[in-house]
Amino acid sequence: MKTRNDGLYLKQLELGPMQNFVYLVGDPVARQYQDHVGGSLASWGMPGRIPGIEELLTRVPAKVYVHKAEREFLPGLGSDLVKVDNHDTLDVGRLKLTFLHTPGHTPGSQCFLVDGRLISGDTLFIGSCGRTDLPGSDPGEMYYSLTQRLGALPDDTLLFPGHNYGGSSSTIGAEKRENPFMRFASLGDFLRVMGGGRSVAP
Repeated sequence: MKTRNDGLYLKQLELGPMQNFVYLVGDPVARQYQDHVGGSLASWGMPGRIPGIEELLTRVPAKVYVHKAEREFLPGLGSDLVKVDNHDTLDVGRLKLTFLHTPGHTPGSQCFLVDGRLISGDTLFIGSCGRTDLPGSDPGEMYYSLTQRLGALPDDTLLFPGHNYGGSSSTIGAEKRENPFMRFASLGDFLRVMGGGRSVAP
């Protein structure tokens, strides 16, 4: 899927056996003059690696933007790593991308908000949410990330998830109405259904 308007270039690619989505995001004006990878945004890390990052860095020199809470998992990236925090921003041509810290799947899980579009990584899927049974996962944090952090975004925010588990796009408003993981009235109810911290997503 590719979308273009006056403000944003966004291309969604589905890769690998786990139906991972990778996104190319840029300023369409800037792309007229140069076509290169300016940086890689990691929605989360895991001990020793971020999926696909090592291969990318062997092909294209680029900075990797990761939340500061994931830094301990990524010692091998060295000077290529840029630590970011909640609400930090990154200029992408004329556009401004905002990093949103959404812990739960991992301590440093983050989403990317740009031009009314949210790339939600492994925090929010269409009709589901990311796993919370991994080392460092926290179902309590996931509840607040879904209901308070992402739930506070405008309903017309377009949503692009990290995996094609329930579809390729949605809106925050549709997920607040239809996604059961965004509809729990209390943290206690959420934790009881999570059954020790596992969502319905594989």
